[in-house]
Amino acid sequence: MVTLVEFAIIVITISLSGVMSPGPLFAANVAYGLKGGIKTGLKMAYGHTVVELPLVVLLGIGAISLTTIPQFREITSILGALSLFVFAGIQIKSTIKKPSTIFEGKHGPFLAGIILSGLNPFFLIWWFTIGFKLITDAIILYSFIGIGIMFAFHIWMDYVWICSVAFLSSKGKKIISNKKYSIFMIAISGVLVYFGIVFLLQIIH
Repeated sequence: MVTLVEFAIIVITISLSGVMSPGPLFAANVAYGLKGGIKTGLKMAYGHTVVELPLVVLLGIGAISLTTIPQFREITSILGALSLFVFAGIQIKSTIKKPSTIFEGKHGPFLAGIILSGLNPFFLIWWFTIGFKLITDAIILYSFIGIGIMFAFHIWMDYVWICSVAFLSSKGKKIISNKKYSIFMIAISGVLVYFGIVFLLQIIH
C-alpha cells in the first residue's frame, strides 16, 4: 500500500516533466515577466488553472467509470510507462528549443495561460497519458477525493514555477539558455524513464 507521502513524491517528481517543460507557455511567461514580473506570472498561472482543473476533474470522472474494467490498472500502467518513455525523449529534444509566443493587452498573461494550455498538444497528451495514470492511482488509493489530493500535489508546482520564471525574467536572468536548466531537464527525463520501469515492474509483481 502506497502511503500519502510516497504518493506525493511520485506525483511531484513526475509532474516536473510537465510543469517545467519548455514550450509556448514557458516562452510567453519569460516575455511577460520581463515587463510585469511575478504579477504576470500569477495571471498566467490563473489562466493555466482555468484549463487544467476542469480537465483533471473530467479525467477523474472518466477514470472512476473505467476502474471496474478487469486489468484496468495493468492497462494504465503499461500505457503510463510507454508515455513516460516517449515524453522523456520529447523532453530532451524540446529543452534545446526556444519557442516564442506573446499575447498583448491588459489581460494578455491570463489569456495566454488559457490559450497556450488548452491548445498545447504536449499539455493535453501529458494529462491524457501520464496524468491519467496518476489520477487513476489516486482514485484507487483514496476514492473520489483522490482527484483533489492528486491535483493539490501538482498545481502548487505550476504556480511556483511560473511565478519564479516571471520573477527571474524581470531581473534579467537567463533561463531558457541556462546550461544548468538544460542539465536539470535532462535529469528529469531520466527520472521519467525510471518511473516508467517502476510502472512496468508493478505489473510483473
